[in-house]
Amino acid sequence: MKKTNSIKKNIALVLSSGGARGLAHIGVIDELVERGYNISSIAGSSMGALVGGLYATNNLDKFRDWIVTLDKMDIFNLIDFTLSSQGFIKGEKIFHTMQKMKMIPDINIEELSIKYVAIATDIIKNEEIVFGSGDLHNAIRASISIPNVFTPIEHSEGILVDGGVLNPLPINRVSRVKNDLLIAVDLNSLVPYTKPNLPKNKIADVIQSEKTAMLIKRWDKLFSSHHSEKLEKNKSKKLKLNYFDILARSVQLMQSKLSLQTIETYPPDVLVSISKYSCSVFEFYKGMEMIAYGREACKKALDEAGL
Repeated sequence: MKKTNSIKKNIALVLSSGGARGLAHIGVIDELVERGYNISSIAGSSMGALVGGLYATNNLDKFRDWIVTLDKMDIFNLIDFTLSSQGFIKGEKIFHTMQKMKMIPDINIEELSIKYVAIATDIIKNEEIVFGSGDLHNAIRASISIPNVFTPIEHSEGILVDGGVLNPLPINRVSRVKNDLLIAVDLNSLVPYTKPNLPKNKIADVIQSEKTAMLIKRWDKLFSSHHSEKLEKNKSKKLKLNYFDILARSVQLMQSKLSLQTIETYPPDVLVSISKYSCSVFEFYKGMEMIAYGREACKKALDEAGL
């Protein structure tokens, strides 16, 4: 991402948790940079911590170019399933791949060129953990550990899980400078979703074998937002929810409520609202769509604010 020299204003950017919807953060950052804003600080929770960390290390372009090429089968192959009682995904395979591609360098947070914090939750001590120093990789990995999905991270005497458990939208944790602009991106908004106009991604539609087709069908049943949409439309009927429905809906409800409380307590100068109906927590193969949606949402919010 090439940063423009026509700097308008410093931005204190807050990026919320929300699984694959966090890819919309990329589009938001694209729009801010395109308009000449200087992102001087970032506070992120879960996917917000990941995208924020990638931007802070100048690796967001590399991540974007990679993520938009992935289809359902690619995502499935990046998941390292485990029989652990603490979570069914280790999360090491995806991070190993990103490190191998030199997206997450071995660097301490205090060495970054901008102020950055990642949020995690210590479920033993029942408290929020703010990573403002130390190893960047460890901070991000802890921040994205969705309970019962990713295995948690052991840290000191505690066990760390997703930052979204206690602070999905960490407006109160971002560093500020005089006369900056506070922009928060909420991935758990109740606003309706309008899909951006994009050419059909033929790459993601290729089915190479019967086995692949069966896996994709299973994926859709478990993780797809299409299933969630059906549940939303049939609220009046008796519903049969599977494990992932219950988990995803519980997490979304919790994070939506917590985010609303945070916004009321710490109102940002600009709020970019990303619909929780735009995609499910696990639909990372929707990279192109979510990035475009994030950019459109940011453009709308800035225009409405007269910026």
